[in-house]
Amino acid sequence: MLVFPRPEMIEVGDVELEVFQAGQGGIPVVLAHGWPEHAFSWRHQVPVLADKGYHVIVPNQRGYGRSSQPESVEAYDCRHMTSDYNALLDVLEIDKAVFVGHDWGAILVWHHALLNPERIAGVANLSVPFRPREQADPVAFWEQMLGQEFYIVHFNRQPGVAATSFENNTRQFLTNMYRTKQWLETDESQPAGSSIISLAETALERGELMMSEEELAVFIDAFDHSGFHAACNWYRNFTRNWEIMESVEQKVIHPSLMIYGEHDMVPQNDMSGYVDDLEVHTLDCGHWIQQEKPQETNQILVEWLDRRMRPLFD
Repeated sequence: MLVFPRPEMIEVGDVELEVFQAGQGGIPVVLAHGWPEHAFSWRHQVPVLADKGYHVIVPNQRGYGRSSQPESVEAYDCRHMTSDYNALLDVLEIDKAVFVGHDWGAILVWHHALLNPERIAGVANLSVPFRPREQADPVAFWEQMLGQEFYIVHFNRQPGVAATSFENNTRQFLTNMYRTKQWLETDESQPAGSSIISLAETALERGELMMSEEELAVFIDAFDHSGFHAACNWYRNFTRNWEIMESVEQKVIHPSLMIYGEHDMVPQNDMSGYVDDLEVHTLDCGHWIQQEKPQETNQILVEWLDRRMRPLFD
């Protein structure tokens, strides 16, 4: 079992975040988890980065773990979420940090780079590339193209239905979610993502569980405490985030690293013209990149941090 830092509760504005830290005193690196995840998703990266002299900061973002769960849906939009990053840096007396995100964490880090560029030294994201703001409401577009059972549409049009199912079947849902090599048994008859809402109610296990039962128990315990309603509110802000970003220039000015999973259902994207200082890598894995390929992810991340970020802090 990997040793993970003990958490501390830190007040950031009007919420409290459960935060895990290691390697204090070095260049600050904030690791932002995705959905449905937890700070523990970065368990393979934290000790390696700390040993290399980085100050690793891993919050459970609002809605997750023991962090606060505001009641309003709007409390989970990109302004509130990225304001948590700013407030956390303020409390820790840090001017700017390197931000590393996966899945929804990557989306938020891209938003953070646009909304609060002065607080970021560099960006490293996994799975989800930068996508400029679309002309149309994304939820309405996905509904038209992929139907009402596409999970993001489902979360918005039938709020709470999927979250309740996930809570009633937490172990089965997470066991079905946290798989590697599931692309070997993909059902091409459904659009990518449509089957996520049924994962809590099926015993079908594709691919291989990518973690030990002991590690899985950490996630199950966390979601037994937090539930899934607050976490699903992230998705219910796609339209609001789209509205917020209307007047924001779609240009990432920071040195950026992107790591894709070759078999990830999230499509890759040409970011030229929007992220100019960009380095791209692709690993032979699915969606859960840093957990499926921890050694390869660590090697790429540490090499990039040493080469691109250390000179900025010297």
